[in-house]
Formats: sequence, C-alpha cells, structure tokens
Amino acid sequence: MTTTHLLYLHGFRSSPQSAKAQQTFAAVQRLHPEIVWWCPQLPPSPHEAMEMVMQGIADWPLESMAVVGSSLGGFYATWIAERTGCRAVLLNPAVDPARDLAAYIGEQTHWHDPQESFYFQPEYVQELRDLVCGPLGRPRNYFCIIAKGDEVLDWREMHARYAACKVLLLEGGNHAISDYESHLPTVMAHITGD
Repeated sequence: MTTTHLLYLHGFRSSPQSAKAQQTFAAVQRLHPEIVWWCPQLPPSPHEAMEMVMQGIADWPLESMAVVGSSLGGFYATWIAERTGCRAVLLNPAVDPARDLAAYIGEQTHWHDPQESFYFQPEYVQELRDLVCGPLGRPRNYFCIIAKGDEVLDWREMHARYAACKVLLLEGGNHAISDYESHLPTVMAHITGD
C-alpha cells in the first residue's frame, strides 16, 4: 500500500520549524509530492495534542498513512501508530516523558521563538501517563533512529523499549540528530514501504 498521508510530530518546546521537520518536508516534496503532509504546532497539553491530531487525521485512510515523531513527538507517534496500525519513524523517542518532564512544570519558552512561551501545567504529567502504551502490537511497523550520544534521553532506555523494531543505532550523535539529512533516504523508504 502506497503512503498517501504523512504526519510529523515535533518534540517538547519544538515546532514545525524544527530542522528535522523541515528536512523531512523537503524530502517529501522532492521525492513524493503527492503525499499529503501535516506537521501541526502541538499544544502543551498532551491530552489536547492527541485530541487535535486524532481529529486532524479522522478522515485519513489509516492503511496508507504514516507518522514521524521526534523526542516527545516519538512518544506521541507511538500512541498514534498503536491506535491506527500505521507505519512510524521515531527519532530519539521519549520513553517515559511523564518522569522526564515533571522537572519542567512552569513557564517554558519555544526553541524556535524564545519570545513565545507556554506554561507546562502539573496535570500534564498525568496526561502523559495516560498515553503510555503497553508492548508494541506491530513492531515491524516501526523504524527508530537512536543516537548513543543523545544528551537528553538515555539511548539504552530507547533501545530496550523498541528492541523488537528495526533500529538504526548511531555511534555518538546527539539529541537533535544533527546528521539527520543523511538518514532521510532510509526514513523515506520506511515511510513509503519501499
């Protein structure tokens, strides 16, 4: 089944302006301009974020959609993929964001526009707990890029969570996956099922 729709989910404090989102979009436009692309600005509330995404993809053909998610977006993408059965690409995916983001309750600024801020509410931690998925139903649908040099998340935890999936384990690297562009051919091949 050819992929017709692609959803990109950015990470915590990030946005559709992120380098990886922009590079993925450029690759889609260049290689598969027929694919419908959606990279929404996610609200800080995890519950609202997933509600918005599920509404946005409500009329998408689930059998021919795919999702890419980075960091917290990778956690969200897992939740989406488990519900829809679609293919997913995860980029340094957060495994336990409820634990990790509890330290970030309060005023936060956006990476790409420090003038823009939002408040990360205490109840968002429970909303993240509510989105935890059990064992993956279709591990073959996932492709993960995990950098051992990630300075934000523990690569061992990511690797253990997605051990049954196709994983590209990068020696070194960083949380941003600065050399992401060089991995785009593999990402696109997984998205399109080539």
